[in-house]
Amino acid sequence: MQTITATNTEKTEKYPWSSHDSTWMLSLFGTAVGAGILFLPINAGLNGFWPLIALTLIVGPMTFFSHRALARFVLSSKKPGSNITEVVEEHFGKTAGKFITLLYFFAIFPIVLIYAVGITNTVDSFMVNQLGFSSIPRVVLSLMLILGMMSVMLAGEKLMLKATQFLVYPLVFILLFMSVYLIPEWNMSALQQTPSATGFISTLWISIPVLIFSFNHSPAISSFSMAQSRKYAKDAEQKTNQILFRTAGMLLGFVMFFVISCVLSLNPTELAEAKTQNLSVLSYLANKHESPFISILGPIVAFVAIVSSFFGHYLGAREGLNGIIVSQLESMERKVDIKKVNQFTVLFVIVTCWIVASINPSILGMIESLGGPVIALILFIMPMYAIKKVPAMQKYAGHKSNVFVTLMGMVAISAILYGFVSF
Repeated sequence: MQTITATNTEKTEKYPWSSHDSTWMLSLFGTAVGAGILFLPINAGLNGFWPLIALTLIVGPMTFFSHRALARFVLSSKKPGSNITEVVEEHFGKTAGKFITLLYFFAIFPIVLIYAVGITNTVDSFMVNQLGFSSIPRVVLSLMLILGMMSVMLAGEKLMLKATQFLVYPLVFILLFMSVYLIPEWNMSALQQTPSATGFISTLWISIPVLIFSFNHSPAISSFSMAQSRKYAKDAEQKTNQILFRTAGMLLGFVMFFVISCVLSLNPTELAEAKTQNLSVLSYLANKHESPFISILGPIVAFVAIVSSFFGHYLGAREGLNGIIVSQLESMERKVDIKKVNQFTVLFVIVTCWIVASINPSILGMIESLGGPVIALILFIMPMYAIKKVPAMQKYAGHKSNVFVTLMGMVAISAILYGFVSF
């Protein structure tokens, strides 16, 4: 795989690693580590240990190269500071720009809705089961939580980044603690299970979409790239490479250690049972061991992961919806008041999240099935297509990592679509 060239290294030395870089690395980490991590061990470990090792080897490069390509795409605009919807329109034209912006929005916004449902369920369950309180009416509880999360976003990017940083530190610590805590429960017999070649390949195929969903921080890439452009100007690309590389390494280390530790502490039958019961891995472990540590830390992990991931996904959903509205107003030759557009977007997100969280639908699997292919198209396929077709991106052509990203994107799309058709 590619490495950063000496020239790039020299450029980043002009700007040594700073608290700004650390804050964005943690924000991207928080965006990726959402509810998906609580189900990843079940999906990835269901068919044994060795396919999980293979997945661990490919997920780091897969995460870094795909998000780097998307960041490069955002930075390829002739107008510095353009967001992803503006760059898409610049490179592909208004009609294609509208379509891709619509896809971008529908890849991200359903996940925002799911997090609104998830945070309400998590807090309600914790209050009732761990604290012994009576349930607050769901309509009231969901509105309080959604307004609380949105108030942080409305306070500005700096406060959002600080809040994410504050949340991610305990999340990293708890993930590490849980991974180590489960070591005495490891069942090494899983290492003796050797899957058939067909079973091995099949497991890798159907697990790649789960990895993409669990490691995906593309909703924050546009805002992240714009922030680096403002701070580092011409050296923004080298800085985004550096920060994304460290983010991918952090995700690989903490998330996959957690996944492997969970898988080794459960056998395939138990993982299948957890999937049938639609439980997160921590909930299943808490029920199995009746551990006070897991019963307390489980909801905390879920709460912190969902809130931190909500922030990053909201940034992407806001950009997508704003892009759709602005494009439509311009096509109608109407004046664009960006302040009013932002106000509408905020109100739309609050109301829709509140309605969905109040109804409490069981739609996670369906959303993943519908949103997954679109995420793969935006994150893996579109930047590779741009390298072929967009002059500003052609300087990245000819690298082996492009083939790898394209292949992983096609595998992800085929696997998710197969699962959806089967469903």
